Amino acid sequence: QMFVADLMFMTPSGAILGRPASTVRAGEERWVARRLADLGIPILRSVGGTGTFEGADAAWINPSMVVIGRGLRTNSEGAAQVSSTLWELGVTSQIVDLPHTAMHLMGSIRIVDNDLAFIRPGGVPWTIIELLRQHGHEVHTFPSESEIVDGMGHNFVTLAPRRVLMPAGNPITEKALNEAGVTTVTAEVSEITKAAGAIGCLSGILGRETVTC
Repeated sequence: QMFVADLMFMTPSGAILGRPASTVRAGEERWVARRLADLGIPILRSVGGTGTFEGADAAWINPSMVVIGRGLRTNSEGAAQVSSTLWELGVTSQIVDLPHTAMHLMGSIRIVDNDLAFIRPGGVPWTIIELLRQHGHEVHTFPSESEIVDGMGHNFVTLAPRRVLMPAGNPITEKALNEAGVTTVTAEVSEITKAAGAIGCLSGILGRETVTC
């Protein structure tokens, strides 16, 4: 089992390989690099030097904008390296500081459509909410902190616009998503959540299409 979402960030031109800040996970990026090479997927950059970057700290707001969370797992140097690579691709990025209680940006913001996002109350700075709204997103909040902490209800994968695969056993979160027009598919992942992760952490994007805004 590997939480691969932390180890790479995919662009339409190829992958940016992460560099985990956690000493327990140091070196895992080598296995991802080998697999990407086997699949013929280009690696645009491997974060190095004093930089640390985990893919769960970056999110596409739209095809030309990425937000990068700086905090516990991604430092200033790592964020700068990723931002520089994105700039070379013609993609604008905005680096924001995460609250000290947030492990990753992924745990604070989830994009479910090109005009709809869910956030964790108190888990994101106002800058991100403002950025989402500026780019046309309707912003909803996850209603249950207990389902975030205990059930990882927010740790889902967006399969298609307004369709997600999420951990089972989170009825309050699922209801909020449904009321926002999101179709939910659930899976039992209670054993995985014991490792402080869930479906989103286990999933890595292997390709992205270039879309004109």
